[in-house]
Amino acid sequence: MKKSYYILFCLVACLSPLFGQNSPDNATATTSEEVPAKIVTINTSAGTLKAKLYDDVPNHVRTFIARANQGEYNGTLFTRVLPEFMIQGGAPDSRNAPAGARCGFGDRNSEIMPEMKSHHFNKRGALAAPRQNDDINPQKKSDMSQFYIVQGKVYTQGELDTLEMIANQDIKEKAMEKYFYPYRAELRMQKASNKREYQKRLRKINAQVDSVIRATPGHLFFTEEQRKIYTTEGGCHHLDGNYTVYGELIEGFEVLDAIASQARDEYDRPKQDVRIISVSVK
Repeated sequence: MKKSYYILFCLVACLSPLFGQNSPDNATATTSEEVPAKIVTINTSAGTLKAKLYDDVPNHVRTFIARANQGEYNGTLFTRVLPEFMIQGGAPDSRNAPAGARCGFGDRNSEIMPEMKSHHFNKRGALAAPRQNDDINPQKKSDMSQFYIVQGKVYTQGELDTLEMIANQDIKEKAMEKYFYPYRAELRMQKASNKREYQKRLRKINAQVDSVIRATPGHLFFTEEQRKIYTTEGGCHHLDGNYTVYGELIEGFEVLDAIASQARDEYDRPKQDVRIISVSVK
């Protein structure tokens, strides 16, 4: 949904920082090869999850299928669960982890280049690859030794509007310094003498400011599809552009919710183990 940033609008709301690690990036796939869509079944001690794998993130899908076929996720744990956020599991070091031990550190040798697609975002049920922070992983490589599934939260349209404004306000301010502030006195006089021309000029300035925002890396505008899904099904918007999403849940949302609501320790590991019994792909 296209939004204009009106020059007389003042932001009065503040939003606490969301849990996330990095700013959006335009990383793209390293290969254009596509693979057929597949269905993955994740049998866990809490129930069964089923997801479809996307056909336009071929390296992630191919790598996930290979690891699943080799049984590399079997017997591992969900090591990190956070309600209204996500569940994460599959780490090799969790397979024989003692109760209460911290685990889920992943494997740097299992990293692959990202294949982020703007139309695959972190909606409820998104299947994606975790990764290390930007300070040690500036290329945003995916750790395929693990995976996460988004539970997320439902946003209001007002919350999404506020998130856009907060993300874009610094860019907007710089554009205002160029297109609006130097002409304020002139605009005030024009408003008094010719309101029609004043409104016409305001529309032009708004369009110029909006164009600068959209052309500047790091800006945030939710698409119509994102707004529809984030305000109905929910998700974790702040992960978008930072992690590669390569599938989505089609069955087992109640299992996702049950795992996400588990009592957890200080490291967000469930106090009672939730084990991944098997992962298969057909």
